[in-house]
Amino acid sequence: MEYVTLNNGVKMPKLGYGVFQMNDAAECEDCVAEAIASGYRLIDTAAAYYNEEAVGRGIKKSGVKREDIFLTTKLWIQDASYEGARRGFEDSLAKLQTDYLDLYLVHHPFGDYYGAWRALAELYKEGRIRAIGICNFDRARLTDFLYHVDVRPAVNQIEVHPFHQQKEMKAMADKEGIQLEAWAPFAEGMNNIFQQENLVKIGRKYGKSPAQVILRWNMERGIVAIPKSVHKNRMEENFAVWDFKLDDEDMADIARMDGQHSLADLNNPELVHALHNLKVHD
Repeated sequence: MEYVTLNNGVKMPKLGYGVFQMNDAAECEDCVAEAIASGYRLIDTAAAYYNEEAVGRGIKKSGVKREDIFLTTKLWIQDASYEGARRGFEDSLAKLQTDYLDLYLVHHPFGDYYGAWRALAELYKEGRIRAIGICNFDRARLTDFLYHVDVRPAVNQIEVHPFHQQKEMKAMADKEGIQLEAWAPFAEGMNNIFQQENLVKIGRKYGKSPAQVILRWNMERGIVAIPKSVHKNRMEENFAVWDFKLDDEDMADIARMDGQHSLADLNNPELVHALHNLKVHD
């Protein structure tokens, strides 16, 4: 396992297991346990994934000590306020069957996320969260945010994959000391990503799959990735990325794939309406 060190000194695994759209509770529980058995120690969920209870059960089923798991969840827009964040945090803890979080993220830059951040900062100072961060903040939102907060975010979890490489955000995050974490590292299969000729060629060079090449590409850039799979053999394949490194030619080849093709345009009012109408509790 390789790690990154966050801006507060906390170590975070470079590779994790994501559970987005894993709606079957029994399947999610089993998959989390299997992922941990395969070697994963970073587990990423969210209130808006509706599977925190299953994740908590999966961690317990794994038999691995809680302190050996880096557990992340996210505060939903519905609770984006000071009081809402305090309530949402307690709700997530109860569902996950834990008394602390390793990383708690504001899921979107919508609603009263400044009020929410004040609550997260308090919980962090109280020792109930080891690190706090944000999701889906673009460079302008992040720039403004940094002017108004006392505790700087440790992580910005954003969409990153070969078709949407976020090069400008990466440069800014490096400058500001903020760790990037990639959701949808495989672009949810967009543009037949696993059949892309250059990724297949690079994989053949190292005896690896295109998926493994993509994950290693993230690591070489210093970006944490959280792939998802419900298949044990794919979980194991995705985790087997520690025994090779891409060279400069490989990195340049993948860099040319960047087309700014995003899966979720957060500047689209219709999408923002849809996100606000998604409720995690009554």
